[in-house]
Amino acid sequence: MKRALLVIDVQNEYFTGQLPVTYPSDSLENILKVMQTATQQDIPIVVVQHTELEENSPIFKRSSPHWALHPEIAKQPYDLLIEKIYLEVLRAQT
Repeated sequence: MKRALLVIDVQNEYFTGQLPVTYPSDSLENILKVMQTATQQDIPIVVVQHTELEENSPIFKRSSPHWALHPEIAKQPYDLLIEKIYLEVLRAQT
């Protein structure tokens, strides 16, 4: 069986933007630990980034500072970056 780590929507919008996530308080640290473990064990890492296509969207607007991956995530090695346009990560992206 093949394995991969999915890192989904760890974007500035949830840290410094309009949708701050405060619980659990150590979520970013845990994500970074898992990414480092996956790298050490040669497990592919897929980073998923949400984009809102609506031109006047106040959140997840492409190329805005809050749309960007969190800087700590962006510094980590990953194998694939997928940009998604639906809230559900497993919905078919066309």
